[in-house]
Amino acid sequence: MPDEATRPFLINQDADGNYRLTVRDVRYNSQGYPIVTGVLQSECFVSANAAKAWARDNFNARSGQYAVK
Repeated sequence: MPDEATRPFLINQDADGNYRLTVRDVRYNSQGYPIVTGVLQSECFVSANAAKAWARDNFNARSGQYAVK
């Protein structure tokens, strides 16, 4: 099992070139393995920075909590 923490915000670029934000929740089962659930937000953004700014305003996200795919 990797010791790496899952970041709570995932920013993906879709086929149309828009950026989408997924808010992830990590829970651990009784054996200590992570169970990750994600909710894709309905908003589309023109850049990854716009998605980060929206996450800061709506979810109090901080620097280092983003993963970009």
